[in-house]
Amino acid sequence: MLDHLEHVARLTHGRDRDVLDATLADVVLATLQARAVVLWEVLPGDEGELLDVRAHARADALPAPMSAAGGSAPAWPRLSERPELVQVLHAEVTTVIGDGRGTRILVPLRTETQRRLVLDVALAGPADAQARRVAEGMGRIYVNVINLLDASERDTLTGLLNRKSFDDTFYKATRSSHEAAAEAQRRVDSGAHHWLGVIDVDHFKSVNDRFGHLIGDEVLLLMARLLRSTFRHDDRLYRFGGEEFVALVRADDAVAAAAAFERLRTAVEGHSFPQVGRVTVSIGYTAVRPFDTPADAFERADRAVYQAKAQGRNRVVCFESDVAPQAGQPLQHAGGDVDLF
Repeated sequence: MLDHLEHVARLTHGRDRDVLDATLADVVLATLQARAVVLWEVLPGDEGELLDVRAHARADALPAPMSAAGGSAPAWPRLSERPELVQVLHAEVTTVIGDGRGTRILVPLRTETQRRLVLDVALAGPADAQARRVAEGMGRIYVNVINLLDASERDTLTGLLNRKSFDDTFYKATRSSHEAAAEAQRRVDSGAHHWLGVIDVDHFKSVNDRFGHLIGDEVLLLMARLLRSTFRHDDRLYRFGGEEFVALVRADDAVAAAAAFERLRTAVEGHSFPQVGRVTVSIGYTAVRPFDTPADAFERADRAVYQAKAQGRNRVVCFESDVAPQAGQPLQHAGGDVDLF
């Protein structure tokens, strides 16, 4: 009993999601004396749903494969290649199957933000009712902790990350947990970068004034959906408040980054918003530099979005190519009664 309580304490301790994933796998492995435990997550893909290994623990202590989310794993397997996972996700019921060396307990998990996961527990022998209940119970505790983290880190309206979570997630995305300097240099050498974009909905105040705040909220919800469908699943998307959104995306070079933000601008411009009709966005973005602080990167992207507004809105402006060359001159603010924001 004391051992079980200690495992529960480990599972509910801390706020780092990667650590929580790994702890779940380790705790279930130890509690059930399993051969192996895998925590799968279903991810969207251009040609069908994919699988990511969020955590993996083995009794034989062999090195576990790194999560695809960490960027070091091979290509994600397709969900369709794992029919047993397809079945359990569809039924949303814990399933026990034989695997030739014992049994597997497959526990489907779903968070309040609609993440779909499967806790996959491989046992050397048969899975009795007690083992099944333990696996399900650990899975429920894990989901409850994830939901609590989401409640504190996500915007209540759109479900995107909130401003409060920006610093931590920025550093986690752009820094290696070990040897940050070497990792930063590897990013520079390989040409791979993170890019920070600030997205501001044009004339949003007039939307609220003309149609009311309920319609304004619907515009923001649809905007969040367009962000999710435009960027990749592992890009960080935030709502900073009001009509301002932020995207921390990974792109190999300046051309790819420009194309990603231009896709968003085009998608918004081409979308028909109920009652409102046409809505546009102004986007400013910057390359995240080695050892950037979140405030430094945001300030550069914010200057770029201000220039996009000043130049007529509904456009994408890059700090490095469009704003920095004018660094010797102050940004020209539009005068008169022009509403920049």
